[in-house]
Amino acid sequence: MRKRLKRKRIILPLVVIILGALFVQSEWLGRWIYPISFTDEIKQNALNYELDPLLIAAVIRVESNYRLNAVSPKGAVGIMQIMPDTAAWILKQGDFGSITVSDAGQKAHAGIALGSWYIKELNRQFDGDMIKSLAAYNAGPGKVRQWLDKGVWNGEEQTLRDIPYGETRHYVQRVMYYYKKYQSIYETL
Repeated sequence: MRKRLKRKRIILPLVVIILGALFVQSEWLGRWIYPISFTDEIKQNALNYELDPLLIAAVIRVESNYRLNAVSPKGAVGIMQIMPDTAAWILKQGDFGSITVSDAGQKAHAGIALGSWYIKELNRQFDGDMIKSLAAYNAGPGKVRQWLDKGVWNGEEQTLRDIPYGETRHYVQRVMYYYKKYQSIYETL
């Protein structure tokens, strides 16, 4: 009797672990836990601005979790949490048709277009360095340049702990987490 009980204590957890591992590794479960919304808009803007659509999706996930009308305590708006002043500046830089600053905070296509353009612009400013560009998306490019110039942070992912703003440090870590997670679940959008 004791041997049976002992065997059950070992076998049952082992079966649960095996089933759990199979369950976690399934593609449908990953897509259910880490869904991506607004895929058409993301794909179009990724194509327009030569960005990885999964990176755009990761930024959206961290910024607003796909909520269109999100507003941050600091006043950033929309799905990609653009500051209204930044949105106005972006609109002056490119041809965005009839998109307005208020559209950035209310419409997926507008917020994703402006946010994607801004990521591309930050990539240009930081020579294609995604980590620095993500930090700049959160803290501003001037602040990131200041950290780099003063040697406070060297701009590498391995040294994110050196970023003086905890919010920016955690922001870049979270975007990279979701970006890598999306890459492991979605081959492409």
